[in-house]
Amino acid sequence: MTTLMNTPLQSVLHPASPDAGIIAQFAWVLFGGGAVIFIAVMALMALGLRRDARPAAARWWIAGAGIALPVVVLSALLVWSTWRSADLSPQTSRGAMAIGVTAKMWWWEVRYRDPASGREFASANEIRIPAGRPVYLGLTSTDVIHSLWVPSLNGKMDTVPGRVTGLTLHADKPGVYRGQCAEYCGEQHARMALHVVAMAPAEFERWLANEAQPAPTPKDALLERGRAAFLEQRCQSCHTIRGVAEGARLGPDLTHIGGRTHIAAGTLRNHRGTLAGWIADPQAIKPGARMPAALDIDADTLHALAAYLEQLK
Repeated sequence: MTTLMNTPLQSVLHPASPDAGIIAQFAWVLFGGGAVIFIAVMALMALGLRRDARPAAARWWIAGAGIALPVVVLSALLVWSTWRSADLSPQTSRGAMAIGVTAKMWWWEVRYRDPASGREFASANEIRIPAGRPVYLGLTSTDVIHSLWVPSLNGKMDTVPGRVTGLTLHADKPGVYRGQCAEYCGEQHARMALHVVAMAPAEFERWLANEAQPAPTPKDALLERGRAAFLEQRCQSCHTIRGVAEGARLGPDLTHIGGRTHIAAGTLRNHRGTLAGWIADPQAIKPGARMPAALDIDADTLHALAAYLEQLK
């Protein structure tokens, strides 16, 4: 199984896909070119501060190190980057598995298509993909401009209300790769993260088939009480649990929330304790989040509700 223990850093310098490898080359070459220019300019400044500096010699140094060298280095970088950019994969859905991603304040709705029935179903804040195969993300937004960026897999792409933009991800091997909204979008922009989970193809197919199913039936009294609490607290006004209450899309789909690595858009690791804390007072964790606090819920009911959500896998 894929685990978070193999999660690389959220950095363009830790590529895990062909396109990210090219972007990492851009970063290193630009760092090198910038360093050459910086060293030359600092050397020029040091020579200019010498007491015995000659005005005539200084003019040659200014022309050479201050003008000619930057022009040569930057022109070379421009030619090389234009040539290397041609090797980046085109952002096209042809021949690739397609996944819909909708950015919202401040979380991500992710929509898949069930290969058996053809029906769409939703998840949230986590994108599962098969390793070794290109996956096309159709990106849009419901409110403001956001931007999806998973540095280890590709560059960033804006999500624009009323439009669909595209981004191709192609993970070399199974692993968990952290992504982030890269366009300032409001109070909780910094906590609008997600994880891309690349799985072995056979494991992904099993996951996809399970994810398309409705929520599992509670198997004991505690879980039954938790499902009843979900309805009594009117959580279905914002959240869908397929097989229990369907149709709401204001908040994330919770049908299989127990199988996700994080909650609150990458803010908290997912387990019973964090689920309970998030339900009780999300504003204490993520001020400005659209989810209200459950101020009227008692401790036993809160425990049952968190236990019920935890087992939705």
